[in-house]
Amino acid sequence: MAPLVLTLLLHFSIALSSASPDHESSGATTIIFATLGSRSTYAFDIFTLPTRASPSSADEIQLTDGKSLNFNGFFPSLSSSLLSLLPNQTLIQTLGPQNSAPLSVVYVTERGGSSNIFYDLVYLNSLQISRSRSALEIPKRVQVPLLKGKNGIAMKDKPTVTGDYLIYVSTHEDPGKPRASWAAVYSTELKTGLTRRLTPYGIADFSPAVSPSGVYTAVASYGESGWNGDVEELSTDIYVFLTRDGTQRVKVVEHGGWPSWVDDTTLYFHRRSEEDEWISVYRAILPSGAPISTDSVIVERVTPPGLHAFTPATSADNNKFIAVATRRPDSDYRHIELYDLVKNEFIELTRLLSPQTHHLNPFISPDSTRVGYHRCRGASNDKKSAHFLLENLNSPVSEISLFRVDGSFPSWSPGGDRIAYVEFPGIYVVNPDGSNRRQVYPKMAFSTVWDPVRPGVVYSSTGPTFASESTEVDIISINVDGEADEAYNFKKLTTNGENNAFPAVSPDGKWVVFRSGRSGHKNLYVMDAVEGEKAGLRRLTEGPWGDTMCSWSPDGEWIAFASDRENPGSGSFELFLIHPNGTGLRKLVQSGLGGRTNHPYFSPDGKSIAFTTDYAGISAEPISNPHHYQPYGEIYTVKLDGSDLKRLTHNSFEDGTPAWGPTYIKPEDVEWPIYRPKCSFEECHWLNEMPSHSGGVETLEPSKPQCSGA
Repeated sequence: MAPLVLTLLLHFSIALSSASPDHESSGATTIIFATLGSRSTYAFDIFTLPTRASPSSADEIQLTDGKSLNFNGFFPSLSSSLLSLLPNQTLIQTLGPQNSAPLSVVYVTERGGSSNIFYDLVYLNSLQISRSRSALEIPKRVQVPLLKGKNGIAMKDKPTVTGDYLIYVSTHEDPGKPRASWAAVYSTELKTGLTRRLTPYGIADFSPAVSPSGVYTAVASYGESGWNGDVEELSTDIYVFLTRDGTQRVKVVEHGGWPSWVDDTTLYFHRRSEEDEWISVYRAILPSGAPISTDSVIVERVTPPGLHAFTPATSADNNKFIAVATRRPDSDYRHIELYDLVKNEFIELTRLLSPQTHHLNPFISPDSTRVGYHRCRGASNDKKSAHFLLENLNSPVSEISLFRVDGSFPSWSPGGDRIAYVEFPGIYVVNPDGSNRRQVYPKMAFSTVWDPVRPGVVYSSTGPTFASESTEVDIISINVDGEADEAYNFKKLTTNGENNAFPAVSPDGKWVVFRSGRSGHKNLYVMDAVEGEKAGLRRLTEGPWGDTMCSWSPDGEWIAFASDRENPGSGSFELFLIHPNGTGLRKLVQSGLGGRTNHPYFSPDGKSIAFTTDYAGISAEPISNPHHYQPYGEIYTVKLDGSDLKRLTHNSFEDGTPAWGPTYIKPEDVEWPIYRPKCSFEECHWLNEMPSHSGGVETLEPSKPQCSGA
């Protein structure tokens, strides 16, 4: 059969629904937001190498199709349940004899506005393998979504296929309390789609692993105590339960994450050593034929100190080696290595091929001959890989279209025809279709907001972020439609330089509210919008706490802001409302004790507020992702009376700085019309902390954004 016909027969895609004709006239709107950590540049694909020493670049094969984001893979056995899902059995039988055995992979993918789990069967003949052509260039692929819309809008993670069932994490059920993770483990029967929750209600589970027999599942979990605010290596424990129904749940290890079974009584996991502070892989041996508890389980350290080793992977009855991700003191990048369990030594793999590329979350084939992982695919195979200005996400609210923007601190022009955003350094404006992108301010700045009265005027704060009260940060206004001369384009509105930031403009364009550290504490002030504080300044809030991140309601009645006034200096922020005259102060949203609710932004009708929060806790182990300062932010909306709290986003990244626009954008991805670099993300900054021989910690400089591809 011709490759073109084969591609047409086998290619599956998820179509985005078009906007209904009455959306614009019915007052439908759009929310855009930023995902920190350069999420738009990840471009992850699943790759594989043979599990032998000294691989070459010719040995590396790209398994996934180069579309969107593909990560956290699993090599399944070719079971009858999986094969029955394939759309053309005759074609599969035709392909098989004249080709080598197909490579089969199950993985998480973010495409078509949602998170899903796909199953790919990729046929590589010996000629293609010898030439090291990537799977991106090979038309012989069968691709099947395994959940097909199950569980609605939710994050999916860490899939495993065992027998007739898919085991995975989903975030589709609300636990009903603030600052509690929605992550739970589910089992879906592949043939019928029947889904069962395995995690007890009121508890969150992460990183499930199924034993070789399929009888047991191990997870990382906080148990009934719940998430404690960890944002680095988690203090979760390892629990084991029956895969069939989640019963007989028991804690087997205190402090551990990312479990992986080698047989039904032995599993590996990672944790930070209390003795030397290195993150290492450990082995837990469960008793046979006896009650299981943390007292009866034998725990042994496997990898030595001197480097961080984490996210271990094993294969059934393989007592010769495991695969791990490592961070070595002499490298800025995360790499995949094997650890020889007999010789007790590491075998480097990916650093030999792509030394300046991060490689994440290894997994091993059932026959132990291959190791898989994901990395940024880079520019070499980029023909099918679009880079989006606006990446559509399926919205749980039909009247709101939802997009991730490729930038930080976005804001809408009053007519919804332009977007301002920050790139560190610099402020840019662009049309929503990606055209007319221009830099309008070249220096370090954060937060943007448009003047609702004077066309083309954008306000921002220029200076370093996350700085002390006395740091020089000032409010500026920028005429984005002015001449090229810098002095003409922007005006400095504050004069004392003591951390003046997060401006918001009154709807009549007369006033700007902002936060300032001029009193020694970050409180709110109001000044003249045109001439700045020299033409008029008054204090709006006062106290030994931090008030910040302002938004002025469209009717002028309210100013929303974030504050730690209930526990100053704790890092815990709630949302408050106050009238511009200083009266009517009240709390709007609190994300539990110690929680964070930040960056409020009024809806165009002034009846609701969008914001970012840790209300949904964390959704995955942070060590399994690149760097995020706070790997828990999700976008929510709430009405001004505190009712109708809605979660809009589901992922394990840091979503923040939402902006609610006045027009409805059709829920389709908007590609950049210009080339934008990929792979410009960083390693987790806390993995740069390398324990020293003297007992202290040496912090390496954060790795530079990685090179594009191998």
